[in-house]
Formats: sequence, C-alpha cells, structure tokens
Amino acid sequence: MSEGAANLASAISGADGAVVLALRVQPGAKRSQLMGLHGDRLRVAVASPPVDGKANRALVIWIAKLLGLRRSEVALISGAASRDKRVCCDASRSEIEAALTRALI
Repeated sequence: MSEGAANLASAISGADGAVVLALRVQPGAKRSQLMGLHGDRLRVAVASPPVDGKANRALVIWIAKLLGLRRSEVALISGAASRDKRVCCDASRSEIEAALTRALI
C-alpha cells in the first residue's frame, strides 16, 4: 500500500454499508473540491458559506455526487458546527476508496 493510500485509509472507517469519512471542511471556498489530506482527515473545500447549515447541506450533496451515491445514502453524523466532521455513506468501502483515490489524482 502506498503512503497516499495508507493516509487515505486513515480517513475512512467502518464497514460496507456504514462507511464513515473523517473530514476537515473549509466552507466559503471558491469551488467545492477535495483538497487532499489534513492529518488523518480528508480536506474538503465547500463553496457554500457556513450560514444556517448551508455548507453542511452542500457538503452532503457534493460527497454524494463525488462518490456516485444518492443524497439519501450520505449523512452528516457529527460536526454540524465544526470544521471537523464525520459523514456516513451507505456504500462499500472499496467503492468509496476507489472514488476518493480517483478524485485525489
């Protein structure tokens, strides 16, 4: 396993059907994108401002699109008022790792 893949794996936990992504979110960015890693978390820029939950909603929608999931298959499980967030995805861990690896290249 390469160093990048090992670091990516540290941001992913759980099993198929309940895969949790550890994220460090930067709201109010120019555009939504996966920026890389921030310690043991994925660093994500979100274009929406952190006002009235707009950035959280935009994050969930963007993660679903990135991973090829329906919006209902992605849920924010912690960090609603923090930059450090955890998102649960109803998908296989291998599919999520593959999609995130493609997005980081």
